[in-house]
Amino acid sequence: MPNTNIELIERFYRAFGNVDADAMAACYAPDVRFEDPAFGVLFGREAGDMWRMLLHRARDFALSVDGIEALGQTANATAVVRYTYSATGRPVVNEIRTRFTIRDGLIFEQTDAFDLWRWSRQALGPAGWCFGWTPRMQQAIRRKARRALADYRKEVSA
Repeated sequence: MPNTNIELIERFYRAFGNVDADAMAACYAPDVRFEDPAFGVLFGREAGDMWRMLLHRARDFALSVDGIEALGQTANATAVVRYTYSATGRPVVNEIRTRFTIRDGLIFEQTDAFDLWRWSRQALGPAGWCFGWTPRMQQAIRRKARRALADYRKEVSA
């Protein structure tokens, strides 16, 4: 018997791999809660808009997914995302462990976990190496990510 929760997560990652943020967002419940180390907590349409912004900017993008598992209304997966960080032109390979909660056939919660210091070393270069582990630099990364998302949302709604 097919597992519809696994099919949902496979559909989400298939859309991600195809750089289709609208199809990714269609996998979300309207009141989704998304969290990751770079953006913090996002709700509802913010989460889909984050993917729209990131994929719109994506250069040299590649995705691989491994180990999608589902039990009851939860699912887990590990993805490796490769891209060029648009702000610096530096290549990034980010391994993301994700936990999903599913409600009524849609993703209700998504929590992405990755090493923000490892990401900053790749994306930011020497500054990331020296300071990416510090709470101050990590807060600055989150502020910049949130500001970029707010600017993107204003731009597309104008």
